[in-house]
Formats: sequence, C-alpha cells, structure tokens
Amino acid sequence: MILAACVDGRNGMAFNHRRQSRDRLVRWDLLKEAGRAALWMDGASARQFTDIQRERLRVDEGFLDKAGPGDFCFVEDRSVKDYVNSVERVILYRWDRAYPADLFWDLSLEGWTLERREEFPGYSHKIITKEVYVP
Repeated sequence: MILAACVDGRNGMAFNHRRQSRDRLVRWDLLKEAGRAALWMDGASARQFTDIQRERLRVDEGFLDKAGPGDFCFVEDRSVKDYVNSVERVILYRWDRAYPADLFWDLSLEGWTLERREEFPGYSHKIITKEVYVP
C-alpha cells in the first residue's frame, strides 16, 4: 500500500481529534497521484472531497486493513507504524508551519529514500511540500 498524509513542521497530524490537513489542492494532487488505483480512507476524511471526487474513493473505517498492494491510503487520524511491512511508498504533504498536535506521523522513515520532492502553492497554505519516500 501507499500511505499519504498531511503533516506540519513537527510531523503533527491532528490536535484534539481535528485534522490539520484541509487543503483542496492537496486533495486534487492526491487524486492525481493515485491515478486509477484505489484510494482508501475513512468517512471523516472522505467528507472533505466533492461529490464527484468521492466517486473515486473507497471509504471504510478499517481501510488500512483492507487496502492491498498498489492501493493508496489517505491517513489523518491514526497510527500507521504497525503497517510498516505493507508500505510500498509514503507521500507526505508538509505544511510550512507547526501547529499544536497530539497525534503525530509515527512511521519512521529512517533508511527510506526520498524519491522526489516538489513544492506547490496550496489553497490554505502559501507553500506545500510533497515528499515521496520509498523503502
């Protein structure tokens, strides 16, 4: 599976059960990145997408357990470290600032290779940096 998440400058993902990742241009980029592959997420994440975009999604609260090889998983509100042996690639969308957080990206990328990095203007953030890692 390919994991995608939005993180702040300290790898924070959420605070008090609220996401940090609401940016429509990130959602568009994630759909483009996934292409024709399955894009899994939970119901709370799916609500960010437009009706037309939601037709492309697979929504299930247990999506990390159901996703298979080559499938994309958009993660906003849960730990991913237990899935390390199933992860083929990681895509992190980084904000250019740090927010209060109590949930952090917890999959160590030590030893992984940064395959590519690109910046683009976001809707809610001036600059978003996309980093793609491979084991």
